Amino acid sequence: MFPKHVKLKNNELPDAPGVYLMKDANGDVIYVGKATSLKRRVSSYFQRPHDVRIQEMVSLIRKIDYIVKPTVIEALILEANLIKYYWPKYNILSKDNKSFLYLVITKEEYPRPLLVRGTELDAHASQKYKAVFGPYTSPRSLRAALDLIRRVFSWSSCTPGMKRPCFYVHLKQCPGVCIGAADKKTYNKTIRDLIKFFEGKKEGIIKDYKKEMKAASASRHFEDAAALRNKIFFLEHIQDVAILKREDDNVDKLKEGEAVVNLFGRIEGYDVSTISGTSTVASMVVFEHGAPAKAEYRKFRIRSVVGTDDFAALREALMRRFRNFWRKPDLLLIDGGIGHVHVALSVLHALDLAIPVVGIAKGPDRKKDELICDKNHLDLCRLCDQYKPLLIQVRDEAHRFAVTYHRKVRSMRE
Repeated sequence: MFPKHVKLKNNELPDAPGVYLMKDANGDVIYVGKATSLKRRVSSYFQRPHDVRIQEMVSLIRKIDYIVKPTVIEALILEANLIKYYWPKYNILSKDNKSFLYLVITKEEYPRPLLVRGTELDAHASQKYKAVFGPYTSPRSLRAALDLIRRVFSWSSCTPGMKRPCFYVHLKQCPGVCIGAADKKTYNKTIRDLIKFFEGKKEGIIKDYKKEMKAASASRHFEDAAALRNKIFFLEHIQDVAILKREDDNVDKLKEGEAVVNLFGRIEGYDVSTISGTSTVASMVVFEHGAPAKAEYRKFRIRSVVGTDDFAALREALMRRFRNFWRKPDLLLIDGGIGHVHVALSVLHALDLAIPVVGIAKGPDRKKDELICDKNHLDLCRLCDQYKPLLIQVRDEAHRFAVTYHRKVRSMRE
């Protein structure tokens, strides 16, 4: 598999996330990369044709080192730190140094994480910002990572003085800096923890959170203890959905046209909201590359349905959606059970459209997340089950968006 002149660390490559370092005959690091699977990714350099730049680099490789990390997101962070330390030749040749993306933490009363290009940084960046991380080679992966960890480190991306709460307040991913609801001391601690995370100090954060959880429990602050418990669990079980998509087995198949659906293309999520058949509305949310694409969201005020009829309301929303020349989705995700999925399929059949449809049913107690999928398409069901957390996120966002719009419509009628 590997040329005899290339030495591997420990004579093997683990099938695990991590960072790899390519070295030349002088022992100099000429390239640093990240991978969901070190074994698959590094092997690929020697198994298939590449462009001239990569072929040249491969011809110079004499040794391959690697560092295994528990999660892909930690590999992403380590890769950036190592590139910054070594500035390897072939990382720099892959793009203009100035076009790399950096994560900066602002020096404000309520600091914010921002993404900036190298062209926006100067020699005084370390004084201008509270912290600077990078360079990151994949903007898409960095943005997906930030979306993921915001569930633990709920920062603000807006400034104080707004009349209404921002989008992320509703998702509980912003403490309300925008409307003056955030505690300054607590917020600044969150930012310090975020900085530690991007310094690669996740274990230290978990250790501190466990101490804080015990103290909160001992002082009978059980809600605070529960919140810390949830953060600890998330950090210990980070699911790397959408972080390094291109190196995932299923996504490799998607790019090659072998898989049944591209879950990291465009997913449209739908939900209907009504109370006693009044002010019925439907929502359409869009996820692209595993993250919300808010500019693509749409809402429908249902016109043709009298009384409570979720099926008819969903049918109207879908018919109106597909009368527009919006980009075709790779998957429809319906908040509902078998009946809702059948309605969506009937609309697509009537319009002669071939788009996979799945549903997520909450059940009578609204605590169940049952995946509704055509059992005749086992590949689709397996893929959706593997990425069920992503689909639940789409479902929850569609529900939130529908309920918000429904409340607005009702308030206008009152």
